[in-house]
Amino acid sequence: MQPIPPILPPLGGLSAEVFLRDYWQKKPLLIRQAFPGFVTPIEPEEFAGLACEDDVNARIVLETAGSRPWEARHGPFTEDDFRALPENGWSLLVTDVEKVIPEFMDIVERFRFVPDWRIDDLMISYAPPGGSVGAHVDQYDVFLLQGYGTRRWMIETAVREHEDLIPDIDLRILREFNPDESWVLEPGDMLYLPPGIPHHGVALEGCMTFSIGFRAPRHTDIVAGVCDYLATALDENRFYSDPDLVLADNPGRIGPQALSKLRAVVRDTLSLSDDQLDRLLCRVLTERRADMQPFYPQNEDLSPAALDKKLRKGERLMRTPACRLAFIDASDGTRVLFADGEELPLPPALHPLAAYLCGAVHYDPDTLCELANGEDGLSLLAQLYAQGALLDD
Repeated sequence: MQPIPPILPPLGGLSAEVFLRDYWQKKPLLIRQAFPGFVTPIEPEEFAGLACEDDVNARIVLETAGSRPWEARHGPFTEDDFRALPENGWSLLVTDVEKVIPEFMDIVERFRFVPDWRIDDLMISYAPPGGSVGAHVDQYDVFLLQGYGTRRWMIETAVREHEDLIPDIDLRILREFNPDESWVLEPGDMLYLPPGIPHHGVALEGCMTFSIGFRAPRHTDIVAGVCDYLATALDENRFYSDPDLVLADNPGRIGPQALSKLRAVVRDTLSLSDDQLDRLLCRVLTERRADMQPFYPQNEDLSPAALDKKLRKGERLMRTPACRLAFIDASDGTRVLFADGEELPLPPALHPLAAYLCGAVHYDPDTLCELANGEDGLSLLAQLYAQGALLDD
């Protein structure tokens, strides 16, 4: 079996272990030449063309040249939109670039020393001299990789507990910003910022910045997601009943007997073992985003035998960048694979296949054949291929 190649974290001389211990969600870190000799894989003209495509999440931020200060316009854009822009004072941002162009996963893959479920996307921004999106605070971790040109980054090193924002504008821009650290980043340099650190980046010349952002699910979204799954599992033909109803002293009162019955309905639904709750959480965390649907391949349905033939011919597969894959090991020894919110319990013979699918991004065909271990494994791969979780590499 071909081993999963080690992830080389772009952390300068730091190991991933030291970075996670000393910096992750604790304090900023400037890393000079995190990507030595970095050359941007996309030129500004190509990047502008990307922002003109349908289904691509693109924004132009105009600092002063819009109908109001800090106006945000949303794509897709046209060539006329770009021709109408002023010489400076604006920024173009495109999110989820690695999902639109899978080759950009080569950059995201370098950050997989953080678990996949925490990685959100690669955003690229372009700005002419003086361009920025204002001083702001993110509630998630971000690595800011300079890809083209130079940009000055200024930060307040203290975490901002409460945001005092400029009112009535499109962006969440801080009313006051008092930086105590400043650096100029050149291509290949990178700045890590934990959540809550106020920061402001200003282009010193035409420049592109690659932002690798991390998911920080709101507690409300986690709980709501679990409850949504619980609700869909309930029998909709079961209704509240009270054959023992007695006359109330006030028709506006919800009595203790009714409340007891209603509490039981909710508590019975929420009465979950740790394994059951873990599985629901994993379904929530890997759920397919509806806005990502255009970035899944429309693969043909292949039989397990046809997929086996494809792999034995040396045709390579990779994980679809929009797909969320994860696995857990339950207390009963079962390994459960989750693919875009779908739960796939696996027999012990397929445990190594699940680990390989989740551990790698680009798959070696010989390794897939070996780990598929016969009909069951090939059926799993054919299922993932048919639903677009895998694409031709």
